[in-house]
Amino acid sequence: MSDPRITSSIFTRGAVDLSALRGTAPASARTNTPAQAGPSSGLPAAAGGRSVVDVTEANLQAEVLERSTTMPVVVFFGAAGYPESDQFAPVLERLAAEGGGAWTLARIDVQDNPRIAQMFQVQGIPTVYAVVGGRPVDAFSGVVPEAQLRQWIGAVLKAGGVSVAEPEDPRLDAADDALMSGDLDAAEQAYRKILAESPADAAAEAGLAQVGLARRVAGAEPGAALAAAEANPDDVEAQLLAADIEVLSGVAEQAYARLVGLVRRTAGDDREKVRQHLVGLFTVAGQDDPAVASARRALASALF
Repeated sequence: MSDPRITSSIFTRGAVDLSALRGTAPASARTNTPAQAGPSSGLPAAAGGRSVVDVTEANLQAEVLERSTTMPVVVFFGAAGYPESDQFAPVLERLAAEGGGAWTLARIDVQDNPRIAQMFQVQGIPTVYAVVGGRPVDAFSGVVPEAQLRQWIGAVLKAGGVSVAEPEDPRLDAADDALMSGDLDAAEQAYRKILAESPADAAAEAGLAQVGLARRVAGAEPGAALAAAEANPDDVEAQLLAADIEVLSGVAEQAYARLVGLVRRTAGDDREKVRQHLVGLFTVAGQDDPAVASARRALASALF
């Protein structure tokens, strides 16, 4: 599951036992909370409509445990007046509203519901849990960037069997636009910013690799570069430039084969330089590209 956690896993502190909270609610809760009304909460009013519910011991069974058997439930532990909690809650509520009923945000005020917080082993706020099938499946504490939060929620939905369409990322759109317009400095800055927030973002990694590729071929004349590589098969720089041009010309498999062959013919620093260059070209295409998988096997064979 995508992991936005900025602390060690909450689950390293032991299993979460919710059995004590199953079943009948306390008598005081049954008396004071009409069946048709939601519970009151010290948290600010939610903006997420029916996708957001306030939870106490009175309705925990129905709104979290039972509901999680039909859809993922994201449980937010917070308290009014705490800056990080007040900052993070609206982000979750907005994403819940955008989800259109695919998942539910359950808000729990830790000041009003200390026993629930204890059962979930909450040690600081905000703390967020994902509950699927009546069981917690992942958690994190603290505030995380929205991009990472979206990835985490997507992974939660997949864990709950919900089909998830990959959301558009306006940061990537802006970076891609800069790349396509030839503003390589702006593109590089944008891709690096994404990777600083989401280090495993494959699209940003590919974009940054494309920036490097574009810079390397700037000013080169393709026909002359390919002819030079043909005439000088052991000229490392000529072969690397030819491979770059082939990737940009849509014949990436030819570029991979060229550099795998060069790996076989070189040694020492030259061999490592060619290997790293080839791996960089793999990043441009992405790890799921079948041609990349085949070339990786050929590279392993050439190296070992």
